[in-house]
Amino acid sequence: MNPKLTPTKEHRNAILVLEDGSFFSGYGFGAERCVSGEIVFSTSMVGYPETLTDASYKGQILALTYPLVGNYGVPPRDSENGIMKYFESDSIKVNGLVIHELCTSPSHWASSETLDEWLADEGVPGIHGIDTRRLVKKLRAKGVMRGILNVCREDESPDLEKLLNEVKMVKDPNSMDLVSEVTIKDPMFHEAKGNKKVAVIDCGVKHGILRSLVRRGIDTIRVPYDFSSKEILEFKPYGVVVSNGPGDPKKCAKTAICVRELVDDGVPVMGICLGTQILTLSLGGDTYKLKYGHRSQNQPALDLETGRCYITTQNHGYAVDPGSLGDTGLGVWYVNANDRTVEAVRHKRSSAFGFQWHPEAEPGPFDTEFLFDYFLKLGGR
Repeated sequence: MNPKLTPTKEHRNAILVLEDGSFFSGYGFGAERCVSGEIVFSTSMVGYPETLTDASYKGQILALTYPLVGNYGVPPRDSENGIMKYFESDSIKVNGLVIHELCTSPSHWASSETLDEWLADEGVPGIHGIDTRRLVKKLRAKGVMRGILNVCREDESPDLEKLLNEVKMVKDPNSMDLVSEVTIKDPMFHEAKGNKKVAVIDCGVKHGILRSLVRRGIDTIRVPYDFSSKEILEFKPYGVVVSNGPGDPKKCAKTAICVRELVDDGVPVMGICLGTQILTLSLGGDTYKLKYGHRSQNQPALDLETGRCYITTQNHGYAVDPGSLGDTGLGVWYVNANDRTVEAVRHKRSSAFGFQWHPEAEPGPFDTEFLFDYFLKLGGR
């Protein structure tokens, strides 16, 4: 294990404990707290402000593989038309953050505070100074694990024996309805003064999706994840987007019923990430949990019709079971060029489709933004 660290005024003791009994000692930053969650990793090299505010990370302790984090600070909390300009939600959504090296003197013209200050402001603990390569190799070999992150006060040290006992009792966050914690409570209208209106079922929607729609002149109605199809259709939308979000898609039973009714009614439906899994479940298909998920900005999505491969941004721990699609009306459209998992599905008879990646990126490549335009040309209501 890591050598024992001696805390100073700037360096507080911190420890990350995994359910298999292993642990990583390091320095704490952000909030002085003890949190639990599912430990996952992302290989993204940039975009930590967007990543940390992505609601799909709710319930998780995130490890970033890029060695230096915080070097360009944190942008201001500006918003426009109810949409955050630089973040993917209005607050940090990860339970905790794990990095190798923390930059405490960022340099960027738009920086308003340091990463350390931001996490402290929002009550989120972080640990740095650990071997993130060793941690990720463990997660790749054994799969994601539950864990505890404890950041101590300046004069304290973690109680390792106590934490090793407590980590065995950490509840799997995927057994909870995490989407209910990140969805909006009441409908929200984002006006673009356009001639089309789209409803977004908010399962933890990234604000980059909202920006992408509004930028195209689309008036956007954001509704809670448990809205019925009848309530959505009262807004008379052209079509419906089922957004990304955290946790097990099978916890979104009401959303699945709603989506099934929308598809049966001929409404164009576009699923993004979790939304694709919900679309599949709504039509009788199945999903399963990946060993360690896809969380990066360089996942290759291969179009089976054209043979063209797109580099995409992804963040999901569940996938569509291709063997379950037989009676759903859905066919596999894209697959992952690395592991051949399903990346996109498309309905053979109606205007419904979905994909596991984020065409709005934020952060990442914008190569597949055309999917928004594809959706808007389907001939909706």
